[in-house]
Amino acid sequence: MKINEIRKAYQDFLNRKNIKIVPSAPMVVKNDPTLMFTNAGMNQFKDFFLGYSESPDKRIANTQKCLRVSGKHNDLEEVGVDTYHHTMFEMLGNWSFGDYFKEDAINWAWELLTSVYKIDKDRMYVTVFGGDEKDGVPADTESENFWLKHIAADRILKASKKDNFWEMGDTGPCGPCSEIHVDMRDEAERKKTDGKTLVNNDHPQVIEIWNLVFMQFNRKANGELEKLPATHVDTGMGLERLAMCLQGKQSNYDTDMFQFLIRFMEQITGKKYRENETTDIAMRVIVDHIRAISFSIADGQLPSNSGAGYVIRRILRRAVRYGYQALGLKEPFLCDLSVELGKAMGDAFPELKSQGELIQKVIREEEASFFRTLETGIKRINDLISKAKTEGKNELAGAAVFELYDTFGFPFDLTSLIARENKMLLDERGFEAELARQKDRSRAATQVESDDWVILMNDDVQEFIGYDFMHTNLYIVKYRKVKQKNKEFYQLVFNVTPFYAEGGGQVGDQGSISNGEETIEIFDTKKENNLIIHLCEKLPKNLTAVFKAEVKSHQRKLTQANHSATHLLHHALREVLGKHVEQKGSLVNDEYLRFDFSHFSKVTDEELALIEQKVNEKIKAGIHLDEKRTVPISVAQEMGAMALFGEKYGDFVRVIKFGDSVELCGGCHVRSTSEIGMFKLISEGSVAAGIRRIEAITSDKAENYFKERAEQFEKISALLNKPADVALAVEDLIKKKLPFPKRLKKFSAVSWLELKMI
Repeated sequence: MKINEIRKAYQDFLNRKNIKIVPSAPMVVKNDPTLMFTNAGMNQFKDFFLGYSESPDKRIANTQKCLRVSGKHNDLEEVGVDTYHHTMFEMLGNWSFGDYFKEDAINWAWELLTSVYKIDKDRMYVTVFGGDEKDGVPADTESENFWLKHIAADRILKASKKDNFWEMGDTGPCGPCSEIHVDMRDEAERKKTDGKTLVNNDHPQVIEIWNLVFMQFNRKANGELEKLPATHVDTGMGLERLAMCLQGKQSNYDTDMFQFLIRFMEQITGKKYRENETTDIAMRVIVDHIRAISFSIADGQLPSNSGAGYVIRRILRRAVRYGYQALGLKEPFLCDLSVELGKAMGDAFPELKSQGELIQKVIREEEASFFRTLETGIKRINDLISKAKTEGKNELAGAAVFELYDTFGFPFDLTSLIARENKMLLDERGFEAELARQKDRSRAATQVESDDWVILMNDDVQEFIGYDFMHTNLYIVKYRKVKQKNKEFYQLVFNVTPFYAEGGGQVGDQGSISNGEETIEIFDTKKENNLIIHLCEKLPKNLTAVFKAEVKSHQRKLTQANHSATHLLHHALREVLGKHVEQKGSLVNDEYLRFDFSHFSKVTDEELALIEQKVNEKIKAGIHLDEKRTVPISVAQEMGAMALFGEKYGDFVRVIKFGDSVELCGGCHVRSTSEIGMFKLISEGSVAAGIRRIEAITSDKAENYFKERAEQFEKISALLNKPADVALAVEDLIKKKLPFPKRLKKFSAVSWLELKMI
C-alpha cells in the first residue's frame, strides 16, 4: 500500500466505528505557552483533557502534522543519521473523551493492524505498564487481560514508567499506555535473537508503531496524582513507520514518498542513494527537513532569529549544510525540492499547493542568505587559523568557535572539519561551556513555574461578553501563582469576563476589578488552552467577593479601530495588488496596526496612495458592522469569508463583514467604519521573501499626523515665490526625512508620496 492509501484505509476503518475524522491542526501552536509546535496528535485536544471545554464529539480521529525538534521531544541530531527518526511526521490518532476506553481501543487497534493492514501476528509484541511504587499506581492488568484475547502471554511485556506511563508535561492529564511493536527483521535474524529482547532497545527493525494512552490521572504541581473525573483514550501511530512495515522496507526512507524526493536529489547531485553512507545521511537529512520547513511556512511560521522561527531556520540551515558538505551543492536547492514535496503530499495537504509559490520563494531567500553566511564564516575561520598559527598555537579557542556558531550562524561541525583539514584542534570543552551558558540564559528567560490552580467555585462555563460590554460584575472561579523571569504574579479566571484575551493579532485587554474596598489592576489578558486568564501583580484580600470589572475603554476603542482598519486594508490590498494577497500575520494595539501579507514585489508609492485612499473611502462611508457569531464553517466559506492558513477553526465561526470585506475573526471591532476616523500608512517594507509589511495609524494618531504634516507643508508653501529654494527644501526634507511626533518614533520609515507630489 502507498502512503496515501494507508492514510485513507485508516480513516475509512475508524469512520466505520462511528468516529469523526477531523482536519489536522496547524503545526505551529498558538495560545499555549508550553509548546512552540504541535508535537503530538493530542495537542489540539488539550482543552478537553484539562476540562476547560467539552468536545462536541466524543469520538475523534485524524492525521496530525507533528514537529519534534525542541524541548523534551528533541530528535533533531538523530534525524537522517538513523533511519527512523524525523523532524516532521504524520501521527495517525484516535481519541475518546469519556466514551470508549481500554477494551475498544485495544480491540480496534488489533483489528486494523491484522485484518485491514494484514500485519503478521507472529511479528507483533505489545507492552503494558508494570506499575510504579513511588506514584502508588499498580500494574495495568486490565489492559493485559484484554490483550490476552488476541496475543500469546509471552508476547505481552511489562514495562516501566519511563516507557509505558505517558504524561503531557510536568503537570496535567496522564496515564498508563500500551505500545504495539513489530519485528521487521528477516527470518535468519529472528531465529538468532528473540524479538522480545529488542523491544524498546532502539533497534531499527524492531519498532513501536502505535501507542495507546489511557488517561486516568492528573499530575499536580507537587507531583501527586489524582484521578480524573472521566477517563480518556489518546492513541498515536507514526504513518512513516507504519508505511515501512506495510511496504516491507528496512527504513522509513525506503518508503514511496521519501524515495520520490530522494530520486529528485539524485538527479540534481548526480549521486546515487545507497552507494555511500555520507551521501546517504545527507539525502535523508534533506528529504526529511524539507517537510518540516515547507509545512511550517504553509502554516504561517517564517524562518527568523527567535522563537519558533529560529527553530525552522536551524532546520533549514542543517539541510543546506549537509547539501554543501556532503553533496557539493553550492546554490539553493531546497526551494526546488519543496515543489516536488507539493506533488507528493499536496492532495492530502492542499496548503502545500496553494502556498507553493510563497514556500519556494521564502526557502530560496533563506538558502541564498545562508550560502553567503558560509562564505563569510569560512573567511573568518581561515583568519582565526592564520592568527593561531602565527601565535604558535594549534588549537582554536572555544569562545571564538562559539561566536562563529552563535553570532554568525556557522555550524560547529563544519568549523571542526575545516580545522582538521588545517591540522588544527578545537577547544570543544570551551565551546560546550559557552553553549551551556547560552542555554541556561535562554531557559531562565523563558521558564515559567506555575502552582496548581486553587479552586474557589465550580463553574465549568467561562463566558466572554467583551464584544458587547466593557464592564460587568463577576466572581473569581480559580487562581494560581506564576513565576517567570524571577517575577511573581497571579493568573485569575472569572466566571464571566469582558476582557479580550490576546489572539488573532489583537493584544489582550487591560483594566481592573474592584469590590469597593480594594482595586486590583489587570495588566494583561491571555488565552491558555482556550482558558481566558487575567494577569495581576497581587491577589485581593477577599477572594470570594463580588467584583466589578472595568476594561480600559479608551484603549480598547483605539484597538478596535485599528483592528477594523486591518480588515479594510486587507480588502484594499487584494483590490489593488491582486487576489494572491493573503494575511500572513498582524499586530493590533491602541497605538498602531501592523499587517503582513503575501506579495512578491515592493508596493509602489502610487499603489500605496490608492490603497490608503480606498481604506479612507470605506471609513468615510460609515459602513455598519455586520457581525454573525455562530456560523457553520461551510456557510461562512460560502459567504466568501477568508480563512487564514495556520489558524484552527471549529465547526462554528464568527464572521465580520464591512461591506465587501468578509473575514473569519474573533477580535473586537467598531460598530461603524466612521469610528475609525482616519487611516494613514506609515511604512511598507519586506519581512521575508514574498512577505511584505505595512504599518499604519488611525483615529487621533492619524489626525495628529496630518495636522503636523500640514504645518510642515505650510513652511514649504511660504517659499513658493522662490521656486529654486522650494526644490532644494523639498529635496533636503526627503533626504533627511521629516521629524516625527515623539509618540511615533518607533516607526522606521514613512511614505513620502505627498512630498514628491509637491
